[in-house]
Order: sequence, then structure tokens, then C-alpha cells
Amino acid sequence: MEKILQKIQSLGFNQYEAKAYVALVYLGASSAYQVSKQSGVPRARIYEVLEGLEKMGVVMKEEVNEAAQYSPLPVEVFLESIKQKWEDTYTSVQQELKAVENQRPKADPRVTTIKGEETILSFCRILLRRAQSRIIISMWDMMYEKLEEDLQKMQKTCSLKGIVFQVENPLPNLVIHRKTDYVDNIGEKKWFIISIDGKEMIYGHPVEQNGNTFYTDDPVHVSLLENYIWHDVLVNRLMQESKGNLQPWISGEREIFFNK
Repeated sequence: MEKILQKIQSLGFNQYEAKAYVALVYLGASSAYQVSKQSGVPRARIYEVLEGLEKMGVVMKEEVNEAAQYSPLPVEVFLESIKQKWEDTYTSVQQELKAVENQRPKADPRVTTIKGEETILSFCRILLRRAQSRIIISMWDMMYEKLEEDLQKMQKTCSLKGIVFQVENPLPNLVIHRKTDYVDNIGEKKWFIISIDGKEMIYGHPVEQNGNTFYTDDPVHVSLLENYIWHDVLVNRLMQESKGNLQPWISGEREIFFNK
């Protein structure tokens, strides 16, 4: 019960209003005394709370035998009205914020840190929806699974290319990175990169690692990391052409380059 009360409060109701409405949904048409008893709202406050809900259109009041009876707005109607108000507010805020954003002087290219799993995933999805012609990615399995549906939708209107790690049956035009000791033992050093239209990019640790993630519209970052992805794709294609004969040599060269 506590969870549903908290969720109703997140829709803009205070604690007493949420308790009173839920109590009425449970009881049906009831007196203020019954609502107070069921909800735990103090009797000294219940009339004020019910009157407020009545003004909102969430509760209906009628006189029965000279006594006030309160009924809840049917749940489906309540939810639809809340949804409509939210959508109207969202549309209005979206338009006004966009207008403010468009008035902002053009800033120099930047790199911004993004934190929090939901924030990072939301940022990824918004960035993907902004793509007009091209999306390039480098992504490990868990992050790919979280964004596969979004990538699939965007593939209908944009070119999607890149490379994925430890992913089975990826979307068309995505290369599966070959199996290597380096990939199998990478541990917490995984990453993801999403670049759109050669203009904007989000990159960093996958959300499950709770590490650092960055957004940038800096053309140098975008060019370097897109070329990094292309290099990875190219090496994997060369390995396919050589039927894996180059892998021992590549592994040895990596060891020399990074550790010796």
C-alpha cells in the first residue's frame, strides 16, 4: 500500500490526498468519518482534504439523507485524466524549454559527464532519436540488450553500423567481435560508444559498471572514436578473410605495445 501511495504522490497529490483517494477506491461511496478511519487521515483534516479532492474533480460529493457521501472518480477515468494533464504539461514544457534553448548563444564544443543508470539510458535513447542519417556504435552485450529495441527502430530510417561484443544475432550491418583472450578476460574495462551523424556522441562505461559516461559534440572526439570503431571493424573483417591466422600475431603485438 505504501508504494501505491508514494506513486500517487509523485503525480502531484499530497500524502493525505493520496490516502483519502485510495481509501475511497477501496470503500466506494462513504462518509467522511469512514474515509478518515480507513485512510488514517485525521478527522480534523478529512473534510478539508475531501473538499480539495472534490475541487480537483477526483472525488464526487452528494447529499444522502442530509448526510454528505463521497465517491471516488472511477480508476480508469482518474488515470486517463492524470495522463492527459501530464501529456499537456509535457508538451507545453517541451515547447517552452526548446524555445529557451534555441535562444542560447552557440557554445564551444564540450565534454559533459553523465551519471546515473536511468539518466545515461535516457540520454542514449534521446541521442538515437535525434539521428537523421547515420548511427555508429561499439557496444558490449548488456548495454546492447538495453538499447536493441531503440536501435532497431532507428535502423528503419538511419544507417546503423559498428561492432558488438559477446552479442548473439545482432542487428544487420553490426559486426560481432571475434572471440579472443582479451575480450573474454576484459572484466570491468568494458565500454560503449554511440555516435550520430558524425556530430554528437555518448561514450564511457556501460551502466552496469556504474562508471564514467560522457557526452560530447566536439568534432575531434567524434572523429577519433568513429575511426577507432572503424579500425575495430576492419581488423575483424581482415581476421575473417585470413580465417584467424593473424590472431596469434595480433595478440603478441598487443602485448608488446601496451606492456613492454
